[in-house]
Amino acid sequence: MQRQIFTEEHDAFRETVRTFLTKEVLPHYEQWEKDGIVSREAWLAAGRQGLLGFAVPEEYGGGGTTDFRYSAVLAEEFTRAGAPGLALGLHNDIIGPYLTGLATEEQKRRWLPGFCSGEIISAIAMTEPGAGSDLQGIRTTAEDRGDHWLLNGSKTFISNGILADLVIVVARTTPEGGAKGLSLIVVERGAEGFERGRNLDKIGQKSQDTAELFFNDVRVPKENLLGEREGAFIHLMTNLAQERMGIAVAAIAGAEHLLEITTRYVKEREAFGRPLSKLQHIRFEIAEMATECAVTRTFLDRCIVDHSDGVLDAVHASMAKWWATELQKRVADRCLQLHGGYGYMAEFPVARAFTDGRIQTIYGGTTEIMKEIIGRSILA
Repeated sequence: MQRQIFTEEHDAFRETVRTFLTKEVLPHYEQWEKDGIVSREAWLAAGRQGLLGFAVPEEYGGGGTTDFRYSAVLAEEFTRAGAPGLALGLHNDIIGPYLTGLATEEQKRRWLPGFCSGEIISAIAMTEPGAGSDLQGIRTTAEDRGDHWLLNGSKTFISNGILADLVIVVARTTPEGGAKGLSLIVVERGAEGFERGRNLDKIGQKSQDTAELFFNDVRVPKENLLGEREGAFIHLMTNLAQERMGIAVAAIAGAEHLLEITTRYVKEREAFGRPLSKLQHIRFEIAEMATECAVTRTFLDRCIVDHSDGVLDAVHASMAKWWATELQKRVADRCLQLHGGYGYMAEFPVARAFTDGRIQTIYGGTTEIMKEIIGRSILA
């Protein structure tokens, strides 16, 4: 089906992204995978190309648009290129809204120009060794010491953790209050007592640095409080819909791309003297995946438009996230199976897509959490 949500401007932007991938990402990607981290030069190149800070006002160096379709294009093209390691979506769509929506004027002038140029790489530190989706379990504390916060604790599974120059830390500023006693504290590179642990060895997305972070009596200036004190829970809930949409968009793009490469493969690969595509079972497998992708794409495109118009709610974002990521997982498994032994070889795109995409049903809120959000809304 012909997609109808993009304009000529979006199509031109898609070509820009493809050119960027061809020149600045794909020639270096294998080395980044081996290194376990991308180069800072790639971030600077993304800034020069205008791929950072779409929603940041122009006065701070951004694109000045809240049209989520540009983010969707970026996510789709990076996914199809098999290059999730350069985490521009995390920077733009997850962390960006905290800075544009919560930062003071002084904070915006301090952080946003570098955010848009690629000189400041960002991360958000929520997950702890003993607390994932359950915010009430967060133990990192920020004690009010008058002219500064004294930050203590640790975080894990932090994307961009090694490269990040600016980390939004979810910390407890009130001992009581459960999830409502949390605040957002911004820690900058070089702060005394802020240490990065090892670059975690993941089964996929090898070039995307994911780290442990440690805060040992870190003195953070009072002016680095982001948003309202004890307001982190509301701030986090406000921005989760966009995070989940970004993951869902990448998921359906990943499923569609796997279907494309597998369709080509079964046409070319022969078994028992004829192409695999001549076998009825293979045709049925392709037919089922094509139908599931087409139906999911229709729903996702509607969600993309609704989110661009500011009317997508958390429930439908949760639906999009769990459905699209579970579809991606199923399609990756079936496509790998159809490749046979070659599908298990690391140099085949289907193998990398299988491991790179497995995290999709986990981060940004697990499938189980998404179903709980939806179920509560229906049965409340």
